[in-house]
Amino acid sequence: MNYDTRVLAPDGEALQLAARLFREGELVAFPTETVYGLGANALDAEAVLRIFQAKGRPADNPLIVHIWSEDQLGPLCEVTEAARRLMAAYWPGPLTLLLPKKAAVPDAVTAGLTSVGVRMPSHPVAREMLRVCGLPIAAPSANLSTRPSPTTAAHVYEDMNGRIPLILDGGACEVGVESTVLDMTGDIPTVLRPGAITPEMIAKVAGDARVADSVMRPLREGEAAPSPGMKHKHYAPKGRLTILKGKRENVVREIIRRYDESENAVILASTGNLPAYGDRRVMDMGPDLSAAAHSLFALLRQADDEGVARLYAEAVSDDGVGLAVMNRMARAAGFDIEEV
Repeated sequence: MNYDTRVLAPDGEALQLAARLFREGELVAFPTETVYGLGANALDAEAVLRIFQAKGRPADNPLIVHIWSEDQLGPLCEVTEAARRLMAAYWPGPLTLLLPKKAAVPDAVTAGLTSVGVRMPSHPVAREMLRVCGLPIAAPSANLSTRPSPTTAAHVYEDMNGRIPLILDGGACEVGVESTVLDMTGDIPTVLRPGAITPEMIAKVAGDARVADSVMRPLREGEAAPSPGMKHKHYAPKGRLTILKGKRENVVREIIRRYDESENAVILASTGNLPAYGDRRVMDMGPDLSAAAHSLFALLRQADDEGVARLYAEAVSDDGVGLAVMNRMARAAGFDIEEV
């Protein structure tokens, strides 16, 4: 179906329209504190399948269910005591918990897995939309599959114009990378996708936390993806991206050498390193890890808009939210990471 896609400010009338569209099995894009989501009624299997069609998303890639109240969890999943403690600490916020799913959740949401990812976003527009519609909303990021995730309504419109009826414009997203996905189905809470809620923050509440080794490697042939963002090509710009890591002076020297040998290239660098690249074409990732998380996807989309063929990025520290930044950059680069 070809829609006349509307972009509306999230006032009361627009939120009522969103609620009606959800009840009718349609899709709505909406802002969260992480990235924009593309939502459908999570209990309507046909509506959920429309998400995959609109995005061109493989059906073996699970979705996250968004709620506004813990009271909505009853029909969706089994909630452990450890999960309750994490909810009390970090909900609403950018934390998705993988919990044993119940029969009401269609297999289309979970890619046939026995667990379902649930989260309570903190963005005021997302919260009010979820409250008004009264439904659990399944939503991945509101971009075409493989493209960088959208952090503004304009990014969503670029990918979804004609594919969905409504985009709620809540401005730029605060965090800039998707939520932390934490597997709560085993003995130790395990981070499957890093985000703004870090392993250290989780361990403070849960007593322990580990990071899955698949966070910084591609999945092996036949390996299931229990979390979004683990399988298939993700977050990628149209140009080829390479990440360089090592001592600062070595990284800067090698990026300059490769840039000078390339045509139509750009450098992604931290604010403090910008002067080292002279008058070369450089995109500023910001002065710290939070700024890098906030800017990454927007910079990759800017590179696409400018027709960049080759991108060279400085690796960032994997401390705190830096692990999320490196995870997204690595997948955007197809794990083309070189030590110099």
